[in-house]
Amino acid sequence: MRVPPVIAPLAVAGAVAALVLGAASGGSATATATASTAATGYTWGNVEIGGGGFVPGIVYNQGEQGLVYARTDIGGAYRLDPATERWIPLLDHVGWDEWSYTGVLSLATDAVDPDRVYAAVGTYTNDWDPLNGAVLRSSDRGETWQRTVLPFKVGGNMPGRGMGERLQIDPHDNRVLYLGTENGHGLWRSTDRGVSWSQVAGFPNPGTYAQDPTSDNSYLTQNQGVVWVTFDPMSGTAGSPTRTIYVGVADKENNVYRSTDAGATWQRVPGQPTGFIPHKGVYDAQGGQLYVATSDTGGPYDGAKGQVHRLDAATGTWTDVSPLPLASEDLYYGFSGLTVDRQDPDTIMVASQVSWWPDVVVFRSTDRGATWTRIWDWAGYPARSLRYTMDYSATPWITMGATTATEPEPLVKLGWMTESLEIDPFDSDAMLYGTGATVWGTDNLTDWDTGGKIDLTIRARGIEETAVLDLAAPPGEVELYSGLGDLGGFVHTDITRVPESIYTQPVHGSVTGVDFAQSKPATVVRVGHAVDGEVESHVAVSTTSGASWWAGQEPAGVTSSGTVAMSADGGRIVWSPQGTGVHVSTTLGSSWTPSTGVPAQAQVESDRVSPTTFYAYAAGRFYTSTDGGASFAASAATGFPTEGNVRFGAVPGHEGHVWLAAENGLYRSTDSGTSFTKLPGFDDGGAVGFGKAAPGATYPAVYTTSQRDGVRGFFRSTDGGSTWLRINDDEHRYAWTGAAITGDPDVFGRVYVGTNGRGIVVGTSDGAAPTPTPSTTAGPTPTPTVTTDPTPGPTVTPTAPPTPTPGASPTSTPPPGAACSVRYTANSWSTGFTAAVRLTHGDNATLDGWTLRLTYADGQRLQQGWSADWSQRGPVVTATNAPWNGRLTPGASVDVGFNGTHTGTSTPPTSATLDGTPCALS
Repeated sequence: MRVPPVIAPLAVAGAVAALVLGAASGGSATATATASTAATGYTWGNVEIGGGGFVPGIVYNQGEQGLVYARTDIGGAYRLDPATERWIPLLDHVGWDEWSYTGVLSLATDAVDPDRVYAAVGTYTNDWDPLNGAVLRSSDRGETWQRTVLPFKVGGNMPGRGMGERLQIDPHDNRVLYLGTENGHGLWRSTDRGVSWSQVAGFPNPGTYAQDPTSDNSYLTQNQGVVWVTFDPMSGTAGSPTRTIYVGVADKENNVYRSTDAGATWQRVPGQPTGFIPHKGVYDAQGGQLYVATSDTGGPYDGAKGQVHRLDAATGTWTDVSPLPLASEDLYYGFSGLTVDRQDPDTIMVASQVSWWPDVVVFRSTDRGATWTRIWDWAGYPARSLRYTMDYSATPWITMGATTATEPEPLVKLGWMTESLEIDPFDSDAMLYGTGATVWGTDNLTDWDTGGKIDLTIRARGIEETAVLDLAAPPGEVELYSGLGDLGGFVHTDITRVPESIYTQPVHGSVTGVDFAQSKPATVVRVGHAVDGEVESHVAVSTTSGASWWAGQEPAGVTSSGTVAMSADGGRIVWSPQGTGVHVSTTLGSSWTPSTGVPAQAQVESDRVSPTTFYAYAAGRFYTSTDGGASFAASAATGFPTEGNVRFGAVPGHEGHVWLAAENGLYRSTDSGTSFTKLPGFDDGGAVGFGKAAPGATYPAVYTTSQRDGVRGFFRSTDGGSTWLRINDDEHRYAWTGAAITGDPDVFGRVYVGTNGRGIVVGTSDGAAPTPTPSTTAGPTPTPTVTTDPTPGPTVTPTAPPTPTPGASPTSTPPPGAACSVRYTANSWSTGFTAAVRLTHGDNATLDGWTLRLTYADGQRLQQGWSADWSQRGPVVTATNAPWNGRLTPGASVDVGFNGTHTGTSTPPTSATLDGTPCALS
């Protein structure tokens, strides 16, 4: 789901010792089901969204019916509760400093002892991530975990994350586990149920494939490594290690290896097909056959060719059983999502790993790949005949704001990035598969074989995998407005129900700011940008509580959305977009005037009482406007950090009261920012917000995701900051929560917290909270038991929390007239193409933010892009830097790309410009 990190952490050194974590995973954690109660008088769950991110792995237990897990790339792991048909989150205990462990690269469930489950965790393998990866192990189905930290990083959100499963348990000796790793670390093995790990010395190939080994972007240069492990269970006996093991490697020429002596020695399997990456390897024990699905890239976003092959283990014969011949013009995708029906192994299925247009294709064979049928076929272009029906009522927003289909694309797609498609090993009629946004399933799969249609329904209830960028809770009928990455966001009139639609009119792929008029809450503003394609405008306004919106006009130079503030009476909007300076509108967005005295890209907020007072923050300085945003003046207050995560807000009902959370503490002002007082005990701020006052109190409840007296937690004060109560516990930490927190203005004790991958968390007080603490005691300090590290290596102590990078630096350098070059390559097929673009900056001045424009001459249309914010107007395709790659020093390069369509001709662009200056195009 997300190529870049939403957070860019500070660096720490070394590795972490193996820890025993007594923290439980929490309950169902949803607002509509039985939520999980902390030891602090609070019940924690989720505001209902239902899915929202990439589910690269679904793993069934083959020893117990009904036991199935799902892994996500940044949102942790889940176990399906068959009684409620909801997914239970398993990693909510992961804390702020260990946010990396919510990225799950692989997961294994023990068929011999179904209570045991394992997860290989870590989010990035490059310097974005401060931590080495780990293997988590549980003997109670993920309720509690123990941890062994590895001497290398693990990339649950890196390219190639949909391949696998990399982590597997020996079916005959469940003390033995294997783990395929990235970045040249090879194959690893544990012989003590995951407690200790060592590299398999005799394994010959750690992988060679990287998405772009020459890129300056370390996200693309990772060796994708050893990508799956599978066993031949007929080659062993209970209690002894299985003798025959197959391993897939990201190497286009040497991609499948086998051991016949329980992993002591390994050989390249003779006769294997070459030229592709083996995404999946599935062994059918009854037939003695290995199936391999391949693509020409590691995915999950791309892939233009691929094959499916079958190995007869007894004869050593490889057979091409691909649904389409390699030379077919209709083959413009690779294959993944490979599965075998364990009840009827003649039946196999495979999916197009990515087929953006017109839709994913799922293939089914009942004769071991000799012949195939498709889940849809052409019926005279653009019409299609379907072997399925779809019920998306559980997640109606899956239409992504569309109301009608444009043939041949359907209103609701089968999916994209379909790396995991699994038939229930106990039920031939049951199937689940993950997409880039949700989980689909069916219970009548075999109707496909008799000419009927399978009934697909969304099965993502309980999975909450969104990255939260902003939250706003108004008084009245609307309970919550959200700004989310990739989905835009929602108007929640009932947090226990999945919303009908994302934001529309205009659709924003990601919403970075949302605000309402405190005394006129039906007036709302949001700002956002595109995930792919173009946006009508980066700003939208509503006077109907979000029931309808209109696109505002934009000041010249806007490249992305930034932050926004609405005056208390709804008469003024102050907007700080990227690409230009802060502006103010007195016409609800139809016209704009530049503000003075405030840096470009400053964060902006409004006073919640005075309609003419606005606030801004940039690079360690606080600014105040008392003339409705026309001009700002810098405060004399000092001591704030010049960089890092800073969030601030004004207090409803109290003019001039501002609270600011920074990486060196929590601050409060009662004079509109003229001066600030640092609150004692707070070592590090996260986010800060306000909710309904406690009974008998006059000051709103204050909430913050800060660190107090060395304890990171969610804290509440009901007396203006004199005393504080920690309202979460170590079972409910939700990793990094520094983007947004707000209380409910109508319900005392209810608080909404934004996470980076676990959606919007909601906490509700039971009304009998413990006594708050006035001094340095903010709650029990967690003291995990340190055990001997079974894998000798250095130790690491995290030294700093992650720092979000919401956009360009507030003090970014104005783009000079830059010399530049663009290298353009494209892989085309009959109706579309994938373009790879390398931009090299040649000027003698550093760019802090850039815009690349490509002009086409043959009607090409942008579909989906990555590593930048993409849009198109007419023949011009525009890429604006993402938060993590906006800084270009002289001579530096950046790699971006996109998928597009064409109508028969796909020539390269005719010209390219960087910030308006022509580039050399090759």
